[in-house]
Order: sequence, then C-alpha cells, then structure tokens
Amino acid sequence: MRIILIILTAGLIGTCSSPPSILEQVIDTGELRVVTLDSPTSYTLGPDGPSGPEYDLVLEFAEHLGAALVIQSVESVSEILPMLLSGESHMAAAGLSVTDSRREYLNFGFPYETVDVHLIYKLGTGRPRSIDDVLDRSIEVMASTSHVDILESLQESHPTLSWTENADIDAAQLLEKVAVGDIDLTIADSTDFNIQRHFYPDLRVALDLFLDDPLAWAFPKGTADSLLSAADDFLISADRSGLLARVHDRYYGHTKKYDYVGTRNFIRHFESRLPRYRPWFEEAGAQWGVDWRLLAAIGYQESHWRANAVSPTGVRGIMMLTEATADYLGIDDRRDPKNSIFGGAQYFARQTERVADSVGEPDRTWMALAAYNVGFNHVKDARLIVEWQGGDPDSWIDLSKALPLKAQRKWYSKLPYGYARGWEPVLYVQNIRAYYNILKWLTDQEGSPPEDTAEGAPDTA
Repeated sequence: MRIILIILTAGLIGTCSSPPSILEQVIDTGELRVVTLDSPTSYTLGPDGPSGPEYDLVLEFAEHLGAALVIQSVESVSEILPMLLSGESHMAAAGLSVTDSRREYLNFGFPYETVDVHLIYKLGTGRPRSIDDVLDRSIEVMASTSHVDILESLQESHPTLSWTENADIDAAQLLEKVAVGDIDLTIADSTDFNIQRHFYPDLRVALDLFLDDPLAWAFPKGTADSLLSAADDFLISADRSGLLARVHDRYYGHTKKYDYVGTRNFIRHFESRLPRYRPWFEEAGAQWGVDWRLLAAIGYQESHWRANAVSPTGVRGIMMLTEATADYLGIDDRRDPKNSIFGGAQYFARQTERVADSVGEPDRTWMALAAYNVGFNHVKDARLIVEWQGGDPDSWIDLSKALPLKAQRKWYSKLPYGYARGWEPVLYVQNIRAYYNILKWLTDQEGSPPEDTAEGAPDTA
C-alpha cells in the first residue's frame, strides 16, 4: 500500500505545475495590458491617433514581445495602483517616480528618464526663496504622487507646512491655476513645467525640491518579475540604440530653448497679427497637405508675420522667399502676403517630398524644415556626415548633431556642397517646433479642436 501511495502521490505532484508567469501570459494571450496616465508626458489621444513618450516606448516593447498593446488610460495617478494590484493591468508606464511608499506594493524597472522636481510660482507674486517663505501661501498638488511624499518629508522640519491634495486634476491644470492666480504654488516635474511654460510664460521655478528623480515602469510585486526582467532588457537596449533619446527629442526637444519675452510676444501676435493672414495659411495648408499651424509657425520664425519684412540678405515677405526661390515657384511678387504664404507652403511641401522615403515622422518634417532654411543639398551633406560617423541618417537627432559640423573645415572640405552655417537650421527647427506647439495649444483653446489639413502632421506633444 505504501508503494502504491507513493506512486499515486508522485503522479499527482507530476501533474501539478506553477501558474504561468505574467510574461508567459502576455505571450500566450498575445496581449500586453498597460495602464498609463492621460497626460502630454505619458499618453494622449488626438486626431492623428495615440501619442506620447510612454506610449511610444511601451508600443515598441509590446512589438518586441510579439504582443498587441492594450492601453488603459486613467486621469489620476491614484487609479494606477488598484489596476496593477487587481491584475487588470500587467504594468504601468506613466512617468512614475521610484518612491519608498510605492516600493511597498510595486517593483520598478530600469530608470529610463530622470526629472527635476520644481516648486512653481507666478512672476510678480514674490519668489519664495526657502520653505519658510511658503508657510503662509496656498499649495495644491496631485494626490497619490511623489510630490506629496516630498511635502510630507519637508513637513517634518516645518510642522506648519500645509497643502491641498487633488485627485481630480493633472499637472497642466495645476500649472494653469498658478498662472491665473487661483493658487499660489504647486509642484511640477521639469518635463511638465518645460511644456506648460510656453503656454503660461509667467510661470517660474521658485525652488528645486529634488534633482534627477528617476522615472521607471512599475510592476505588481512578486508576480511580474519575468515581465520586469524583459522590460529591463528592452529599455537597456533602447538606451544603447538611441531609441530613448529619439523619443525624448520628439516630445521635449522643442522645450530646450525658452525665451520669456519671445513667448509673450508670440501669444500677443497670435491675437493681433495672425488673424489677417490665417485664412491664407489654412487655405495653403489644405492645398499642399501641410498643417496650417506648421506653416504659420514657419511664417512667424521667418518674419514675425510681417508682410513687409526684409532681411539683410534680401529675402522678403512673410515666408522670406529668396528671389531665386520665387522665380522657381513662379511667384511674381514675393512681398504680397498671399503669394508668399502659398509659395512658402509649396516650397516646404517640395522639401518634404525630397526627404528620403526611409525617414518617418516627425523626423521627416524636421529635416524638411532644415532644408527650407539652409537648402536641401546641405541636408544631404549632413546625412553623409552621419553615415561616416556610423549614425542613423534617418534620425533628426543624429542629423542635428552633424549639421553644425558643416562650418568646420575638416568636414566641409570633404563634402560636395561645402561650407554652411549648420547651427542655424538646428536652431531654426527648434524654434518652429516651439511655435507650432504653442499654436496647437492656442487653437485648441478656441472651443473645438481644429481640423488637421495634413495627413501626416507631426506630433510634438
């Protein structure tokens, strides 16, 4: 009997197996469920479809696993933890900081980004220079975020420090409340602040509360180690291949340069100058398949929307067409604003067509803008430099590093089209990206989202 029992027990044990890991479940079902935050720094759903830095990365990860991506978007950070602990989501990709309180329930992967955490105030209300200066001022932050942890830590040495936590608001809304004077202060990550300050130019950093705060994907503790390990391998590879840098540039590249006076002037000119020319920008955009707001951003960079603008080199009009370009386009009077706008649209569309088919958006648009500024042949030269350096000639990041080298003899002497002030198109593209982003935001405030006239309009988030 003992032998029989041993055999039966061994047989039963042999038939029992541990449940499949979350990674195995993802692969077996062909579905990766990811909870993320509805935010410009994570995920947004616009007229051209989903976008956002977290979305781009996790989409690549899902494809790497051979699984379909299922995005579960939430409006509050407080909604993320329950979805992970219930098993409704396999992982979170929502710009989460790695905090001790979250480590009680979650495991974090490879930190793919770092941010600075700022205390934000409005210009003219008095800059707080220490925590003692904020004790009698209203502070509001998002609930269930690392910003609450920071305030609780500061409260240990400043017992009278108080704040309000709001679970029904996002970073952009909090920054808007500071800008309009509804609250005195808030806390924002540098990524959120760098985007929103272009819309609210009176916002300022009072204090840096935390520097180089790591952000990482989060996984349920004890049940998703295999998926976490696969995600780490993917992100480390993405870092080495330049994917992380490309995604960062796509969504934050335009925020690097900020000019307070220039931003205020731009918003003022949007109201005073643009209305006269806007119908022509819209009509030209529709004709040439270009988002009219991108054309308007080019026009502002070129002339600040002044029809009589003339540069020292003789280029004229709103779109600053050279005489040779005007002749090439068949334009008789480049000072006429309608002619200039339609000519600029046609010229930009042709530059876009000349960019290699292997270049995807938004890099294709940035390269076409650079060609509009410096000439397509110089962009071709820069692609050669990238190839010589072992980079990716289809990447705007790599190209933007190569273009300034066209001003160095050791490089331009080897190139078919010679010398160029290659740093200028890089700054040109950066400025237009910033103007375009502000224009999208301003037009979205008009009541209903504007129609995109271009099928492939770049998403700069």
